[in-house]
Amino acid sequence: MGNTTGPGAWRVTVLDQQSKRGLEPTHRVPVEPFARRDDLVIGGRTFEITCTDTAGHVRWTHPVPGVPNAAHISSGRVLVTTGSVDYCAWGPLGPAYLLDLADGTLIAELRGERGAALGGGRFVLGLEGYDFFHTWQYDRDGGLTDTWHTYGHYVVGTGVRVVETARGNPTRGRVVRLRPGGVIERSPLLLTAPQVGHPVVLPDGTVLLLDAGVLRAVGRDLTDTVLAELVTVPGGEGHRFTSTLEHTAADRLTAVIREQNPERANKYISHTWTLALDPPQ
Repeated sequence: MGNTTGPGAWRVTVLDQQSKRGLEPTHRVPVEPFARRDDLVIGGRTFEITCTDTAGHVRWTHPVPGVPNAAHISSGRVLVTTGSVDYCAWGPLGPAYLLDLADGTLIAELRGERGAALGGGRFVLGLEGYDFFHTWQYDRDGGLTDTWHTYGHYVVGTGVRVVETARGNPTRGRVVRLRPGGVIERSPLLLTAPQVGHPVVLPDGTVLLLDAGVLRAVGRDLTDTVLAELVTVPGGEGHRFTSTLEHTAADRLTAVIREQNPERANKYISHTWTLALDPPQ
């Protein structure tokens, strides 16, 4: 299977496709989520955020009541999101910590599930659920500087784009751009899947995403192109499908779509594609 989208667009060609039946996939929590900046590495384990140098020497530690799961660094600040050890009023969500990168001093304790680093020690932090569908922007001192009614995967480059992950059937998710003052620029594309997996960002800023079995490319101008239709997802059954997309080499992608058996919830078919990625002509 291949797909051609016309002059000036990315193209993909399917090199290999395999399907495998099995039990429910195992979801692994990273043992050491980290971010790097110069010679510093931010890591974590249950009850502790750590900062080490590249030689493995511990620079500082910061105690937390849960499990760190991601870190983002910007101009002497680090934002670390966490999960809770026990189910609580916020489900599995733990606090997000804004720390001084130099010594681990706590700058602010925030609430959010997913974040991204901006310039100048600034960050965006978002949360969905519990009546929230929000993204907040914070300065280097933890001061709130802007708010948007959107949430999803953050793509930082020329501004901030968001691949929305909006629960509900039908979903209301789109790819959007954040503008100052809480303004949101929305793409014409209405996503089909309520929980689109983490996107791949290409060197020219094009965002690739798997949306209910369809591989899409979304440009900086928020226009989209269908690169390949990999799986047909029946209407109203999107909850049975989960997907991952990886940029495995400069000209290769790996797409995995896991399909849950409608009658046996612990049975799955995993469909895997190896795709050749060709740049615009």
